[in-house]
Amino acid sequence: MPQSNPPPEPSAEQAESLRDIVGDQRLDAAQEWLEAHPPHVVADELARMDAVDAGVAFRLLRKDRALEVFEELEPVDQQQILEGLRDRSFRDLIEDMAPDDRARMLREAPAKVVKRVLAGLSPNERRMTSSLLGYPEGSVGRYMTPEVMALSRVLTVEQALRTVREKGAEAETVYTLPVVDSGRRLTGVVELRELVLNAPGTMVSELVVTEPASAYATDSAEAAARLMRETNDFNLPVVDSEERLVGLFTIDDAVEVIEAADTEDVARQAGAAPWAGHYMAASVWQLARYRALWLSLLLVAATLTVGVTQAFETTLEQVAALALFIPMLIGAGGNAGAQAATACVRALAVGEVRSSDLIRVIWRECRVGLVLGSLLAVLGLLLGTVFVSARIALVVGITLVIICGWAATIGGAMPLLARRVRIDPAVVSAPMVTTLVDATGLIIYFLTAKVVLGV
Repeated sequence: MPQSNPPPEPSAEQAESLRDIVGDQRLDAAQEWLEAHPPHVVADELARMDAVDAGVAFRLLRKDRALEVFEELEPVDQQQILEGLRDRSFRDLIEDMAPDDRARMLREAPAKVVKRVLAGLSPNERRMTSSLLGYPEGSVGRYMTPEVMALSRVLTVEQALRTVREKGAEAETVYTLPVVDSGRRLTGVVELRELVLNAPGTMVSELVVTEPASAYATDSAEAAARLMRETNDFNLPVVDSEERLVGLFTIDDAVEVIEAADTEDVARQAGAAPWAGHYMAASVWQLARYRALWLSLLLVAATLTVGVTQAFETTLEQVAALALFIPMLIGAGGNAGAQAATACVRALAVGEVRSSDLIRVIWRECRVGLVLGSLLAVLGLLLGTVFVSARIALVVGITLVIICGWAATIGGAMPLLARRVRIDPAVVSAPMVTTLVDATGLIIYFLTAKVVLGV
């Protein structure tokens, strides 16, 4: 068997980062680097650079490559690039963008950027972009593409394919073709694959999937994206209140919506505000600002723990050994609560539980917590006996069972209660649960000690 040749070693220019090359003002080498890498890699590198260097690199791209790279960027990075472009390049770039990508960029843009973009568009592109921006924030209407081609069910396969060839270039996608009646009301969908594989004389009505999954333009984009994941659809028809087709929600936008929602949840669960843009491009002060507020609030909330300790100061003076196990107990309780909260936030996000399941979740998590607490109590009894005494070990063991059961119950309940009062469940998840359990766990610990030790 002939041996395959090893892949060529990257050149010195390709091995270097674009930021270093542009920083050294080697523009020819930068242009070679840009041509040698796919759009998503170029976009990631631009997002890591400061605004000036990123603008210099972007202007080195060919026009067709520039649009591909630009659409891979996050909105905050797109705005930085636009601010550095002259009017002609600015107009050409935004005119060639897909309407949904353009609307996505403008959602978070300052008013002056929105005004400049809309002023630079042709009347048709301005109309499509304005219609998307008219839908509620976070709705699927903001993310859908209005450039959709629909078919009539009275066409034959041959006629339908001819229509696709004639008008398909105007649509963002032709893989899923909505089927509409004379009033443009959605009656079903047909996949391009079905048209290609069936005989020319076959009627579209014989191939159409009636009652397909769809979404109203005012529905939540995140809910629509998760629906697509459940149904394994690549495109989701979007209709207005009268069931008329207004667009398609495509899989690339659905993935971005889910990624943004998950990113926000992760930030909230870690006790930080979510930020836009690339992590490596954010300054130290920006990252600190996003985290400072929550840390301050949690610090204030932690004074509950100080107050509880002060209230039981006499108990601690009588049995000083109790203080040895405080970190272990509040750590175990906080972790048990955080685990339950994280599990319930995730289950809410993917639709596995609803607010109406509150009682069932409380009962389930309470039992899980008691099981975990019992397992930890065995270890706690052993450690307490070895380091202090059997009586202190008994207090620690009983406390672990109660704390873990209580923490898991609180952790499971709080996200569902938050959803009921229309608060983001992630906001009241791990950090808040941990802080609450720390304070209540100490109360449980000291009350248990009073009962067991008689102090």
